[in-house]
Amino acid sequence: MVIALAGVVVTLGALVQGSVGFGLALVAAPLMALLDPTLVPVPLLLLTSVHAVLTLSREHTDTHWAGVGWALLGRVPGVAIGAMAVALLPVRLFIAVVAIIVLACAGLSALRWSPRPTVPALLVAGVVSGAGGTAASIGGPPVALLYQAEHGARVRATMAAYFTAGSVLSVGGLALAGAVTAEATSTAALLLPFMIVGFLLSGPARRFLDRGWVRPAVLTVAGGGAIALLVAAAIG
Repeated sequence: MVIALAGVVVTLGALVQGSVGFGLALVAAPLMALLDPTLVPVPLLLLTSVHAVLTLSREHTDTHWAGVGWALLGRVPGVAIGAMAVALLPVRLFIAVVAIIVLACAGLSALRWSPRPTVPALLVAGVVSGAGGTAASIGGPPVALLYQAEHGARVRATMAAYFTAGSVLSVGGLALAGAVTAEATSTAALLLPFMIVGFLLSGPARRFLDRGWVRPAVLTVAGGGAIALLVAAAIG
């Protein structure tokens, strides 16, 4: 029963990420943690890794590789900041800070601010993404917001490349820590068909979004995820 419910959540998250470029973890992580804490982070991270590879293979020609590189460069110190925050600060406080930053950026973008993927912006977004992804599973929005004015394929492919590289680093670190167990891998395998269904459903959905709805979708997913994290921090 738990796997079936988790599968529905994963399908929805995979549909969102396949359409917008990010959102699987934002949608699935809170609900999966409530269903069964062992479903996160490793099984979900493995599913996110496979999803990123599938997306990259589908739209790799639209990837902004330079942007991926600069964002990953910023992600390295960001991961260290996130790890230190988890060790030294109240997790709820740090989650709230990251969520407020993302929500503020989404709100400003909805009004008049149009950030661009310049080198300084990508480095800063990479730092925030690394810190938020490490401590709060909110690694996508800071980078995705910089590409909100780009066409849908550019957003999805660039985020997929960024997630693929980031997932390799994260899975490798968790493997060294002994967290990538046979049980976690088998759980991910059980949920894999649900993820693939969501990915396939994102095909028609992305064609709809590419008709001028990419920017509103990016802002909605980023803002919604930030609000959900704020609620989780408040009640957690």
